[in-house]
Amino acid sequence: MPRLVVFENVTLDGFFAGENGDLSWAHRESKDPEWDEFVAENASGDGQLLFGRVTYELMAGYWPTPQAARNDPAVAEGMNRFPKTVFSRTLDEVSWPNTRLVKEGLVEEVRKMKAAPGKDIAILGSGSIVSQLSQEGLIDEYQIVVNPVIIGKGKTLFEGVRTKLPLERTKTRAFANGNVLLCYEK
Repeated sequence: MPRLVVFENVTLDGFFAGENGDLSWAHRESKDPEWDEFVAENASGDGQLLFGRVTYELMAGYWPTPQAARNDPAVAEGMNRFPKTVFSRTLDEVSWPNTRLVKEGLVEEVRKMKAAPGKDIAILGSGSIVSQLSQEGLIDEYQIVVNPVIIGKGKTLFEGVRTKLPLERTKTRAFANGNVLLCYEK
């Protein structure tokens, strides 16, 4: 059965997006070969991706482009190859190849996805979905990358979670660019 894994970048002050959804803080000019290799390695595996509408639109607007293929060829290849599910009540169609649209029943659909044979499922971004699925106990692993930046205001990843969710740390990894990967399981 597939595991549901969350992979998120957050700021040191705990935001996964700045005001108005700003993510520029997660994309620094300086390169870190170890970090770049880690990201490319994640994209080279098998699996499926799960998005909310906002994250889907951001990803679909970049990864299928020639610019993405030039800048990050391994990541672009993976992002375009992986099967994707987008949950949205407002989208009428999706255009990114290998993507299916689910208009309602987030929790029920994710339960079905996890019960079916298949590859692990990764959520990138999509904070409201992470919050809802966390509350339902459906997330198996949290991979949180703390970025060395403070932005002061933004959106928290777990807004709306109403009960304590005890987790166990399984792994940490520090990168030369200052990012720190923290992995937790329930």
